[in-house]
Amino acid sequence: MIFEGKKLATVILDYAGERAVALGRTPLVAIIVANETLATHSYLSIKQRRATEAGCALEIIRLPESASPLELRLAVDAAEADAIVVQLPLPGGVSSKEVCDAIPLEKDADVLSTLSRMRFEADETDALIPPVAGALAAILEHTKVEPLGKRAVVLGEGWLVGKPCATWLTHAGADVIHTHDLAELHLADIVVSGLGSPHLIKPEMLKEGVVLIDAATSEQGGKLAGDADPACAAKCALFTPVPGGVGPVAVAKLFENAVALAEKHSRQG
Repeated sequence: MIFEGKKLATVILDYAGERAVALGRTPLVAIIVANETLATHSYLSIKQRRATEAGCALEIIRLPESASPLELRLAVDAAEADAIVVQLPLPGGVSSKEVCDAIPLEKDADVLSTLSRMRFEADETDALIPPVAGALAAILEHTKVEPLGKRAVVLGEGWLVGKPCATWLTHAGADVIHTHDLAELHLADIVVSGLGSPHLIKPEMLKEGVVLIDAATSEQGGKLAGDADPACAAKCALFTPVPGGVGPVAVAKLFENAVALAEKHSRQG
């Protein structure tokens, strides 16, 4: 089954919008951008469209690619919003960790800072789930795929995809192999890929009936592409295409997190 994420994303956004209305004010999300690639431009366009559906206002703060780490941190400090997002990747030579660690815990909807990620990794009750891991969880729940006891291979060590998805699958009881080794794929019940290498995964690498969650985004011939060759879909019980699979759900989960932070701010007065 080829899974298109738009319908599930709409359900998540509608619920977030209902919660935002109940707040009696519009949650504000600030996105700091300093490196607009094709993929980044695509994500920003999607976020602008989806913010309204989630009952949120979106402010995009653009900095030049020459922005220093200090200028980026100052932009984070100056942003007055319920949630602050640093759009990755940042310009070359800038430490993403340094900039993302400037995001206050109570405003970190993307779960990018070390402190937010530590709380998620510790599986604390009120910790937010990083959006891509949240999308993985939502897609598996929606399609009735139970990770417990399954062999899961997560490709890639990235902060946005590989690391959080491996953590979530571990919390969900899967037997997780976190690797770059494609030879591990042939035994996997669930594959999550975040390598960023267009169409690297081929059908012959996979076993029949695998669940393949392609969460990577790269550019090929001026178009967005995932890690999996589209031909893999015929071998999969569940296949998420790029674009249109994980991406819309991850964006919806980002705004769901932003609304949750706004709710917390309101409770705290």
